[in-house]
Amino acid sequence: MSHEPLLHIVLYQPEIPPNTGNIGRTCVAVRAKLWLVRPLGFSLDESQLRRAGLDYWPFLDYEVVDSWNEILQRLPGRTVWCIENPAAKTVWQASFSPGDILLFGRETNGLPLSLVDQYRSHTLQFPMYPEVRSLNLANTVCAVVYEAVRQFGGIPAR
Repeated sequence: MSHEPLLHIVLYQPEIPPNTGNIGRTCVAVRAKLWLVRPLGFSLDESQLRRAGLDYWPFLDYEVVDSWNEILQRLPGRTVWCIENPAAKTVWQASFSPGDILLFGRETNGLPLSLVDQYRSHTLQFPMYPEVRSLNLANTVCAVVYEAVRQFGGIPAR
């Protein structure tokens, strides 16, 4: 795709195809780029992934990479925001900028502690009652992306 992505959404070792499909749809909606860090818990041609993304998948700007470091090398100097529970700050305390990286962990166990420690000052969460450990990944990505879009004053005109 020829446009500069509004945001870079990184799924670190995603496991559930419908989540990734729905996140892909959110990325198309705001012109964000989706990065998938291997290993993936599914095949990219799985019907569940395609069904969740419906007919939007051909419009999705995405790449699959072997490591988080590959993304850092390709996107030097970008602000990285980890979305992980628990964190000292909420999503609403962040000041997002176009081109930022939003990093999300695996559905079953989140991000590796080494990444959270590396970005501790840029780790964010949604507040929630203790009965809930975490929110659905696709819902979380959508909420964070649209908070960033709200801060940007909306989606840029074509």
